[in-house]
Amino acid sequence: MANTLQFDLVSPERKLASVQATEVQIPGAEGDMTAMAGHVATITTLRPGILKAIGPQGTQAFAVTGGFAEIGASSVTVLAERAIPVDDLSGTVLDDLVKEARELLAIAPEDQKAHAEMVLSDVLALRSHAKH
Repeated sequence: MANTLQFDLVSPERKLASVQATEVQIPGAEGDMTAMAGHVATITTLRPGILKAIGPQGTQAFAVTGGFAEIGASSVTVLAERAIPVDDLSGTVLDDLVKEARELLAIAPEDQKAHAEMVLSDVLALRSHAKH
């Protein structure tokens, strides 16, 4: 299909998506980005947030907690630490993610506290976004 790219999303547990997309919205560690056909080759780390693949079949949205995205001219491959379809997010799952982030912050070495605080902030924003 013209102006589409192959989107694949994989977590350690399973492959969650393999579809044609016109754009993929990625919560990158350095800021949100949108990949489309013809994108320059890029590899980025992910921060907790909502990943969206938009295509002819509609929009698929996933909450991700981290990982990597490899973007090419005709494909986007995301290797997520954890990925959950937004439709499957429950208050319990979101509360567990917040609890894990708080626990990691509590044990983070001093030189990693700022990063752990950012992760907690992103997870809290994810919870807030998902509840709307």
